[in-house]
Amino acid sequence: MIAIEASVLSADYLRLGEQAREAQVAGVDGIQVDIMDGRFVPNITFGQGMVRALRSAVSLMLDIHLMIVEPEHYLEEFVEEGADRLFVHYEACTHLHRTLGHIRELGAEAGLAINPATPASVLEEVLDMADIIQVMTVNPGFGGQQFIRSQLDKISRIREMLEKRGLALPIAVDGGVDTTTAPLIVSAGATVLVAGSSIYNDRASVAQNVAALRESIEA
Repeated sequence: MIAIEASVLSADYLRLGEQAREAQVAGVDGIQVDIMDGRFVPNITFGQGMVRALRSAVSLMLDIHLMIVEPEHYLEEFVEEGADRLFVHYEACTHLHRTLGHIRELGAEAGLAINPATPASVLEEVLDMADIIQVMTVNPGFGGQQFIRSQLDKISRIREMLEKRGLALPIAVDGGVDTTTAPLIVSAGATVLVAGSSIYNDRASVAQNVAALRESIEA
């Protein structure tokens, strides 16, 4: 089963709760919220209050992607506001092992994200501390970017790494996920697709776009 999560970074901010509910009705498996601080990435987005508002709007997995420096200072707040899973970046954590462990202690799933230029090998020492790996297939900071195809090999290498270790962790992919790239991503070994602009756009409804993504995978 391939999971699809809707990234609300590309949603209509004036109707954010409504658009999150549309994705839930359309059958997505989770909502991913990108928290950006203008330091780790060149953009500023949501905060803890937005997570609280979305938690009241949907009953889905609420997946918080912390694209921020020193994320360890904010873990408790995001979990208290309703996060089910927290993603931190390898590149942003000085003490990654401790941070992943703290997320688990708080009762949330510990997600580990890596940027396109970061090699898969950095995961070796912390795979047992993560509940899910997320491969960024664009440089984080903005929605609607073009998929970096070289990351397909990285996804395959991570899948092989997990199989050799006997670990059944899901691999998520975030960035440039659409009906063209989704089948390639799944073939490479990913099991969770995070889609933003291919779900929230003016070309079709949220339900139609989610259905098209699922059809592309099945085909």
